[in-house]
Amino acid sequence: MRKLNLLFTFLITFTLTAQQGGMWIPSLLKGMNEQEMTSLGSKLTAHDIYNVNKSSLKDAIGHFNGGCTSEVISKKGLILTNHHCGFGQIQSHSTLENDYLKDGFWAEDLKDELPNEDLYVEFIVRIDDVTNQALQGVTDDMDARTRQSTIDKNINKIQKNVEKEDWQLSKVRPFYKGNQYFLFVTEKFEDIRLVGAPPSSIGKFGSDTDNWVFPRHTGDFSLFRIYADKNNRPAKYSKDNKPYKPKHYLPISLDGVEENDFTMVFGFPGRTNEYLPAVTIEHITQEFNPTNIAIREASLKVIDAKMKSDDAVRIKYASKQARIANAWKKWIGENLGIKKSNAIAKRKAFETQFTSAVDEKRLPADYKNILPEFEKLYKDFAPINIKRRNFIEVFIVTNELMQMAFRTYQFEQAVAKDATKFETAKASLVGRLKGIHKNYDVTVDKGVYEAVMPLYSKNVDASIYNNTAFTNLDSALALLEGSADEVITKLNNDKAYAYAKPFIEEFYTSINKEYQEKNEPILALQKKYMKAQMEAIPDARYFPDANSTLRVTYGKVKGYSPRDAVYYNHVSYLDGVVEKYVPGDYEFDVPKKLLDLYYAKDFGNYADKNGKMPVCFLGTNHTTGGNSGSPAIDAHGNLIGLNFDRVWEGTMSDINYDPDICRNIMVDIRYVLFITDKYAGAKRLIKEMKLVHPKK
Repeated sequence: MRKLNLLFTFLITFTLTAQQGGMWIPSLLKGMNEQEMTSLGSKLTAHDIYNVNKSSLKDAIGHFNGGCTSEVISKKGLILTNHHCGFGQIQSHSTLENDYLKDGFWAEDLKDELPNEDLYVEFIVRIDDVTNQALQGVTDDMDARTRQSTIDKNINKIQKNVEKEDWQLSKVRPFYKGNQYFLFVTEKFEDIRLVGAPPSSIGKFGSDTDNWVFPRHTGDFSLFRIYADKNNRPAKYSKDNKPYKPKHYLPISLDGVEENDFTMVFGFPGRTNEYLPAVTIEHITQEFNPTNIAIREASLKVIDAKMKSDDAVRIKYASKQARIANAWKKWIGENLGIKKSNAIAKRKAFETQFTSAVDEKRLPADYKNILPEFEKLYKDFAPINIKRRNFIEVFIVTNELMQMAFRTYQFEQAVAKDATKFETAKASLVGRLKGIHKNYDVTVDKGVYEAVMPLYSKNVDASIYNNTAFTNLDSALALLEGSADEVITKLNNDKAYAYAKPFIEEFYTSINKEYQEKNEPILALQKKYMKAQMEAIPDARYFPDANSTLRVTYGKVKGYSPRDAVYYNHVSYLDGVVEKYVPGDYEFDVPKKLLDLYYAKDFGNYADKNGKMPVCFLGTNHTTGGNSGSPAIDAHGNLIGLNFDRVWEGTMSDINYDPDICRNIMVDIRYVLFITDKYAGAKRLIKEMKLVHPKK
């Protein structure tokens, strides 16, 4: 095990010429990464970015509700994230009378800032390498389950003995496919209030048409505030809580960006798989993605049509539609990018190099069997992987009646296993049903069912919508009244539940079971392959895959060429918003006030040096889901933008980062300030911020 740890130390400190791409652990930037950042133009040291003894950039970066990133931008705990990250909260406060999705929201004072149930922001206090402790007693001859059981026991021991304050939390996460482990000590703030959000015509301008593409003209931002108790510690919502006093907050640059400027994106990327064999990439792009794209496309046709014709449906389904559409278009772009970059052929070439290196270095003989074994395993795994994901798409992601049936089945199984859990399980199901019905329209859902179910099964019965209690909340809850036996009987007599139950039983007893059995050896082999790659070709560049932990990715402001004879400049302007403007259009309408500001050229102090209002810019930063809302930071540690998307062809960066075509899209911070100040008139928020001119 000591040999393995020395290998990782070598890989982390090995000096390379400046490269771009990679999601690096902020506590390990000293050495190679620090030198690379400097060569790209950074003036920051590793300690400026991560320091446990004094404030550093990491103290301004918060995990926003577990799925996005946010950053602190004032000494009063004001935080910035994406409009789409705060979309659920904006939606939850919206009504037909106060349509914050359509009109925007701006709190006039602290007392007007809106609390949000279950919303949290989590900060990293420190990161510790606990690989030796986590892998204590683990041997190469252990089977996968014994190995994981040993690691789990070790992690429990680490968690039990961790040094932290009473209000702090801790978690241990695997890296490099389980070859390395890190401990994260965190502080989780749970009183987060909505402060400001532009209307969707700004915050979601371009909607699905522009999603994942450039040029982009979306003001994808929203503002929240963290509140803490009298000791400035995390606390549940209370009227007595005060604005949080951060350890660090980001100054904001008014100087803008130019091509080749250094950029650093600091955040919580969700998931990547950069070290997959070619056979896996072929399966994902040629078999797995196409079936799921088809299911989401079918559901979106129904939802989009209803949203355009009915404002009430638009409000109810806005967040759901965005969630479904996001991955749908991402998968399409991923397939395009893999093809354009010739990624599969390049990966096969690497595998040839790997096989030769195993021979040349006389590494363990079984390393040569890894790639043939992947081929064998995936041939058997592919069908069940597709079927399992198709079930999830139909029964959990797209169709709400099937989702209610799925949750009901889980309830029934919990009660059957332990009758004493009836009330607890019932309360959970009631919460699920209320959550679904909060934004539910039976006509929309029936249309979705009729569109997606034929893509999963020939057994399609639309009459279930006329013979079920689940399409009405009151009648659905009435099914849950009575004793456990009475409730179970009533549920099984409901036509929709009776229809869905055999599918769900098949999922649990057959599909998911087979998936886990066939996926387990693939995961074990992937761990072995990760280690083998790093031993066979040590001079290659290895960063740990994203796993929703804090990472640094650095690069440059840079345009790109998506196809022959086409080049996208690094920046887009408000001119493009006006060019795309279509009055009354769901995606491209523009508020009158924004048009007035544009034609008057009333851009305040936020215009570019050419007098134009910048909206978005491109960078070579390696980002993924979870980086939404991440700050784009300049060479001096100032905020210059807000990450929110990638270019379409570059969505393949989750499995194959290519610096020639992978670009992340960021809202220019000057557009955020312009909308907040000139459009919304929220000058009190501007006064909170520290505005700087690092280039002067």
